[in-house]
Amino acid sequence: MNDAVYSCAYSPDGKTLMVGLRSGDIQMYSISNWEITQTLKGHCGVVRHIVCSPDENIICSGSRDMTVRIWSMESGDCQFILVHPDEINCVEYSPHENQVACGCDDSTIRLWDPLTGNCVRTLRGHVGAVYCVAYSPKGYQIASGCHDRTVRLWNVITGECSRVIDGHIDRVWSIAFSPRGDQVASASWDKTIRLWDVESGKCCHTLEGHTNNVNGLVYSLKGGQVISGGQDGTVRVWDVQSGSCRYTLTGHTNAVMCVAYSPNGDMIASGSCDSTVRLWDVSIGGSRHVSSGHHQEVEDVKCSTDGKIIASCSMDHTTRLWDVETGTCLRTLSGHHDTLFSVAFSPQGDHLSSGGAGNSVRFWSVKEGTCQQILLGHTGWVFSIVYSPQGDQVASASWDKTIRLWDVATGEHRGTLDGHRDGVRSVAYSPNGDLIATGSMDFTVKLWDVVTMACTSTFTGHDGWVNDVAFSPRGDQLASAGGKTVRLWRVTGEWCWTSTGHDNWVRRVAYSPKGDLLASVSDDKTLRLWDAITGQSRAVVQNFQGNVLGVAWIPTTKANYLVTGCQDGSVLKWQVIEKEGEEEQEEEKEERQCHVKLCWSATNGSLTVTGTSIQDVRGLTSLHKQLLTQRGATGEPENSFRVTSKKVITMTSVVSQLKEPSETEVEDPVRYRLLR
Repeated sequence: MNDAVYSCAYSPDGKTLMVGLRSGDIQMYSISNWEITQTLKGHCGVVRHIVCSPDENIICSGSRDMTVRIWSMESGDCQFILVHPDEINCVEYSPHENQVACGCDDSTIRLWDPLTGNCVRTLRGHVGAVYCVAYSPKGYQIASGCHDRTVRLWNVITGECSRVIDGHIDRVWSIAFSPRGDQVASASWDKTIRLWDVESGKCCHTLEGHTNNVNGLVYSLKGGQVISGGQDGTVRVWDVQSGSCRYTLTGHTNAVMCVAYSPNGDMIASGSCDSTVRLWDVSIGGSRHVSSGHHQEVEDVKCSTDGKIIASCSMDHTTRLWDVETGTCLRTLSGHHDTLFSVAFSPQGDHLSSGGAGNSVRFWSVKEGTCQQILLGHTGWVFSIVYSPQGDQVASASWDKTIRLWDVATGEHRGTLDGHRDGVRSVAYSPNGDLIATGSMDFTVKLWDVVTMACTSTFTGHDGWVNDVAFSPRGDQLASAGGKTVRLWRVTGEWCWTSTGHDNWVRRVAYSPKGDLLASVSDDKTLRLWDAITGQSRAVVQNFQGNVLGVAWIPTTKANYLVTGCQDGSVLKWQVIEKEGEEEQEEEKEERQCHVKLCWSATNGSLTVTGTSIQDVRGLTSLHKQLLTQRGATGEPENSFRVTSKKVITMTSVVSQLKEPSETEVEDPVRYRLLR
C-alpha cells in the first residue's frame, strides 16, 4: 500500500484483516497469503475506525467525511450511509449485533440500528470531540473517551452517564473493556495508558513508557495483557497485573495509529503512517509480516553497477529499490499508472529508467526517488529499456515495432530504429556501445549500427517471441531467449548452440560478470545456468512459487551472486557456488556443476533467510537467534553480547515468511498478460 494506515480490525474468524486508509479506502487482506481480496471505496476522508459484526456479515466504518458506512462483508456493497453533523472519530458494534455506536466531533455518541439505518439514541455529556467508544462484553455499558480528558461510562438501555472518570491530563484517544468487563483501559495523548476498575472508577495502574501520544490499544483475549501503539512508532505489550511493559516491538518508521489482536490470540496487527501494516508473533514478540513491497508480479530486476542496489519493477505500477546485502526495501518509486515491464540503472548508478504499459519512459533520481523526466513518443507499450555504456543515451523497445534512442541529459528523441515486423520485446547495447541488439515478437534478432541506425544483421531460428537479448562481457557473443529455448550467436552471425531444458516461455537471459555462465529464467518456474561456451547445463533451480520473469547478475569480485523476480511478487538473491571435491578431479568429468543457494527472499516486504550462517556471530539476543533460525539461518551464535553486524541486525528486523504460491495458471502466460 502507498497510504497511511489509520485503523485496522480482524474479522471474527481471524482470516481477514481490514485496514482503513487516509485516502478513505478500506482494504481487505487475506491473512493466509496477504493478498488484497477487496477494496471498499466510498469514504472521501480518513477512515478512523473499522469494526466487523460478530456474525461476520457486516462491516461498519467511520470516517472524517462525517459518515458511517455499513458494508456487506460478502459483496463489499455499501448498504447504508449514516450521516452525522460533524466528523466521525470512532465506531463500534454491540455484542448483540443490534446496535452501532459512533463518536463524533460534536461531543455526542450516537447509537444506530444497523438493519434500518435509524438513529435510536444520542448520548450527551462530553465537552469536546468524542474520540473513542467501546461496548462492554455483555453489551449493556459503553465506555467513551473525549477531548475533555475524561472517560465516561454509559447505560446503553437508559442512555444515562453512570460514571465520569478523571485522571488523564490530555485527550483520551483510545479505549477498551477487558474481556471480563471489570476493567477499562484508556490511552491518552499524555503518553500514558490507565487501567480503571469499572465498579469503583479507581485507577489500578498507570502504564508509562511511550515517549509520545498513545494512539491505540487493545486487550489480549484472556485479558492478561494490553497492547498499545504510539506516535513514537512502537507497539508495546503490557502486563495487566503488574503494570510493567513486557516488551517493545520496533520496526515502524512513523506513528502507529492502531493495533488489533487476532481472534486466535497468536498475532498482533499494527497499522502506521509509514504506509505499512505489520503482523507480530505474540509468542516471541517478533515481526512476522510487513505489508510493504510488490503486491503483483515482478516483471524485471536489475542491479546497480556498484553491486549495492537492486531495482525491481512490477505490475503494481511501482519500481522498488532493495539493499543487496540485507534485502530491505530502500525506496519505492511511484508515478506510472500502468504495469511496468522494464527498469535500468545508468552506468554511474545515480539514475534509473523505467517503462511499461503507459507507453512512456521515465527518468528517476536514485538518491531522491523523484521523477526527473517523462519521455513520450512511443505508441505502444514499452517492453525494454537500456542505457548506453557511456550513459549518455537510452534505448527503449516497444510494441509499436520500433526502438527509440533518447538523450539522457535533455530527454530529446535522437532517432528511431525501424525494421521489425512486430513488437520489439528487448534491446541491449554492446559493451563498446557500437551495436544495438533487439529481439522481437516476429521471432527474429537484429543487430543495428548505433551511428548509422541501420540494421546490419538479422538472426533467425527461434520458434517464438524473442523476449530478451544480452551481449557477452567481451561483446563477441549474443544470447537470445525466444520461445522455449536460449540461443547463443557470434556477433558475426554464426550460430553457436541452442539450449534444451526449459519447457515453457524463456523470459530473460543474463551473462555472469566473467562471461563464463549464462542464466535464464522461464515460465516453467525455473532458473537455469548454462556454460556459455558449450551450452551444457550447470544448474537448475526449481523451488519457485510462480513464473520467473527477471534475472540479473550482481557485479562483485567476491563471489557469483544473482537476483530473480517472480510472478508471485518476490525478489530473491542467490549465490552461485562452484562445486568442489573429488569428482572435480576426475579427468572424465566434462562439466563442473554449480550449487545455487538462496541468500534472501523478499515478498511484499517480507524476508526469509535460508542457509545464512550465524555461527559465532557476536551480539545476538535469544530473540534474534530465534527469529533468524525460524527463517532458515543455521549455526550457533557466540554467547558474549558485543557489537552485532549491521547486516544481521537489519535482517532480524524484517525476517518473515514467504507468501503462499499462486494457484492461477494460464495456458499462454505471456500473451495472456499482454492482452489482459
